[in-house]
Amino acid sequence: MLPAYLPNPVAALCGGGAPIDAGRQYRDGRRFFGDGKTWRGLFAGIMAGVAVGVLQIWASGAYDISMLPQQTFLSVALLSVGALLGDLAKSFFKRRLGKERGAKWPIADQYDLVAGAFLLLLVFSPAWLFSEVTLLSFICILILTPLLHRATNIIGYVLKVKEVPW
Repeated sequence: MLPAYLPNPVAALCGGGAPIDAGRQYRDGRRFFGDGKTWRGLFAGIMAGVAVGVLQIWASGAYDISMLPQQTFLSVALLSVGALLGDLAKSFFKRRLGKERGAKWPIADQYDLVAGAFLLLLVFSPAWLFSEVTLLSFICILILTPLLHRATNIIGYVLKVKEVPW
């Protein structure tokens, strides 16, 4: 899951610049995503996820790491892009509900990246998803994701990258 876990914090760290929605509003009068979703953050996050995934591919070839899922370039790209698309989708619905940037949205805030990553895998590489993500690894993902989400958000808050620690 590293290619899915890494893009969000990197996007927050490297973000800024032009917002993805270019300031446009949806028909409800609210922004599509808001200022926190930028092109620079999106591309930096995807590149970081792909880079760590390529490193995993190399490491699995150089070392015997058969207990981990065998990444492919496609799986790495889908995990990375899907994680950030899941985050964008969550932001879109968050705005529709009238929640401001940084407002808590339990469960959605923690699992948006997992949902986006798995949805893209399901659509574009279902064979990889069902062969490499076992029930045990899926349960581990469900348990570890909120813990990692909380830890990275606290770190981001301490480093002044995030305005709130959640």
